[in-house]
Parts: sequence; C-alpha cells; structure tokens
Amino acid sequence: MKTKIISALILLVILASGAWFYRSSLTLWPDSNPAAAATKTAAAAQNPHAGHNLPAEAAQAKSAAPGERKVLYWYDPMHPVYKSDKPGTAPDCGMVLVPKYADEESDVKNQPPGTVRITAEKQQLIGVRTGKVERQRIERVLRVVGRIGIDETRVAHIHTKVSGYIEHVFADFVGKEVKAGDPLFTIYSPDLVSTQQEYLIAVRAQKELKDAPYAEVSSGAASLVKAARERLRLWDVGEEEIAALEKEGKVKRELTIHSPATGIVTERAAYHHGRFVSPEMDLYTITDLSTVWMLAEVFEYEVPYVRVGQEATVRLSYTPGKTYTGKVNFINPGVDPKTRTVRVRIELPNLGLDLKPDMYADVELAIDYGTQIVVPQEAVLDSGTEKVVFVTRGDGYFEPRPIKTGPKLAGLPKAAGALAGSEQVIVVSGLRPGETIVTSGNFLIDSESRLKNPASGPKHQH
Repeated sequence: MKTKIISALILLVILASGAWFYRSSLTLWPDSNPAAAATKTAAAAQNPHAGHNLPAEAAQAKSAAPGERKVLYWYDPMHPVYKSDKPGTAPDCGMVLVPKYADEESDVKNQPPGTVRITAEKQQLIGVRTGKVERQRIERVLRVVGRIGIDETRVAHIHTKVSGYIEHVFADFVGKEVKAGDPLFTIYSPDLVSTQQEYLIAVRAQKELKDAPYAEVSSGAASLVKAARERLRLWDVGEEEIAALEKEGKVKRELTIHSPATGIVTERAAYHHGRFVSPEMDLYTITDLSTVWMLAEVFEYEVPYVRVGQEATVRLSYTPGKTYTGKVNFINPGVDPKTRTVRVRIELPNLGLDLKPDMYADVELAIDYGTQIVVPQEAVLDSGTEKVVFVTRGDGYFEPRPIKTGPKLAGLPKAAGALAGSEQVIVVSGLRPGETIVTSGNFLIDSESRLKNPASGPKHQH
C-alpha cells in the first residue's frame, strides 16, 4: 500500500514539473509558442527593422503620436551625409540611424550655417567657458642676445706712400689711445730724401734765374719747383714740413707719419727700428670706439616687427641696473642657415668706452602693435586650412566663425576667459568688439556642431 502511495506522489511531481517547464518555455522562447510567433510576424511585416533598431522604432512611434515631435529624416551619426526616410541601420557601418526632428531644423534655420544649440546642463558638463572680445593696446618687448662689434665706418688704416725703414715708433702697443695729428712713427726713405734735395735745388735755381733775360728759363725753374713740391705732397709731406724745408734749406732724413683719426690702436705692424716697410703694408689700424655696433640675432619670424630707426635698450650682465640706448640702423637682408636668425645692427654711443668689442649683451626691442583684438590661443580651432572660433548667440546657440589671425603673443595681460600663462593671438578679421566667444570646451562644441548639422548631400533611400 505504501509503495502505491509513493508511486502516485512521484507521478504528480513529474506532471507538475512538466507543466511548469512548458509555461517557462513559452516565456523564454516565444518562437516556440505558435500564437506568439504569429503576433511577432505581423509586427515585423509592419516594420522590417523591428528587433534590431529599438531607438529608431521609439523615435518613429513618438513622432507618429499626436502632438509629439515630428521626424524629418534619419541620418548616420558617424557619416552625417547619409540620410534616410526610415529608421534602421546604416548599410556601411551598421550604426543605428538617428532622427532629425523638425523643431531642431526650425530652431537653427535662421542662424548662420553650422550653428548648434547646447543646453546649459550640457555646457556645464563639457566645461564650456566664455570671454568677451575686446580691443586693447598691444605692446611687446622682444628680448634677444647681441654681440658688441666695432663701427666699421670709424676704422682708419695707416700706410706709407714710399718704401723705407722705420726709425722711431711712438704708438708702440696695441690698445694705445691716439688723437688725430699725433705722431705714430718716423720713416727713412732714400726716395724721399732725394726728392727733398731736388726740391731745394729747384728752389735755389728759381731764385737765381728769376731775373734771367729769357722768360723761358725762369718759367722752367718755376715748373721744377712746382713738380718737386707736388711729389712731396703726394708722399704725405705736409705744407708745414715743406715750408720748414724751404726755410732751413736742409734735407730731413726722417719723415714723421701722423694719425689721421682719433681712436684706439687695434693692430700694429710697425714693430721696431730698422724694419723695412712698403706702401702695400698695413702698418696701423686705428678704431674709433666712441660709437659701437650691437649685432643682435633676431629669429626670422620676428623680423617683420623690427624696423630701421627703432629704439633698443642694451644691458650688460656685469653692470646691473645700467642701460644703454641706441637705434636700429641696419637689418641684414639674409638669414643665417644654421641659427635661422637675421642680424640686426644697433648703433650705440660709447663715450665712456664701457662697451667693448666682442662683449655679449641682452637687447630689448619695444614692439608696438597698436590697438588690436586679442583672443586666447585655446579659443581658436585650427584645421590647417581654416581657423574658427565659436561665438555665443544667446539662448544656448553657438556659431562657428572663421577668422584670420596675426602673430601669437606671450606675456600680455590675461584676456577674458583665458587660462593663466596661455598664449594669445591677434585677430585680424572675423570678430567684433563686444562679442562673446568660447574659450574652453570649443572642441566638443565643434563635434556637436558637425553632428547636429550633417553635410548636405543626396538623400538615400533604403
């Protein structure tokens, strides 16, 4: 009896389990239910994309409901040029098509092309910051390194006009300061001595023959005097020395060579007594250092802002607090291919001789750009072919505005909305004072603009 009862209980458990499994299979695998399969087939016939495009289906159902948003078309968010009049997926990449609503189109139709609207919550999420466009006076100090050089227009080279032998040397070391007219050395020249003798003979003959009965004789003697005097002059014998020679009637063995300029002896070849010299030898170089040249190296992209006549300030590292002021008088027409710099020449007064050739110094050139519109560098999106900033138009609208820019500047007062220490750029055209631009988060706004304003193209059906 007990065995029969147990068998009956087991049979009931098996039947109950089978019923539960059947009901579960209808829920988990609806296709196994003929009624559910028939219902799904009818729904699929009405919407061929059902089951794999749930966002598009929801959008379509929403647009079809009375009083809800109307869908103009669907487009591929990865390739906005692809459009469709039905929801679904893009055939190329399989992306679910996104609806374009009529109210979105009407909101921006009166705005400039590319304008996008972003809610305040989304602006806060992506970190949008803005700043006011203003004009400001732009002055910049260009700091470069320079080297002091001699003024090449103030260099005198000393030569003799005759060959001979050095007798006495007065300017006897390099670095000695001399003045114009100071004696440098004396020279004994056999040619010069013989010319002096010829001159004295001609002078004596002119005196003796001045009363000769024949005019040709007296005029010939005068011609000899004139020729000898002219030869002495060409050999740098001064009028005073010629007059003394004529007065004394005695030939001078030595000729004194005087300095033609005031300056410093920077080179000397007249070393010692007895050295033979000739006209081609450069015996002395005398340099006037009362004015020197500062040779500054300016990078090629900064050269357009340097001009002749511009004032420059020079500072030496070992004379703190002391400055020297000069003016640019020449800009080299070529660029150094190794350093990519252009040499700029600055003329500096050097009355105290503090500035010595080959010293290095810091040079400051003040550049005045005038009144310009300046924006933070991070506000400008540069695609390589175009530069764009986003201008706020109120109520969450942002307009992409092409601009033309000038030089980048550092060290200026921080513009509105700019990050601390960031570079700024001059805007030549495209912006007006008083407009508000995006200074941070503009890259994400640009992405949103491209997404919400797909490029125009042929409408695709599928």
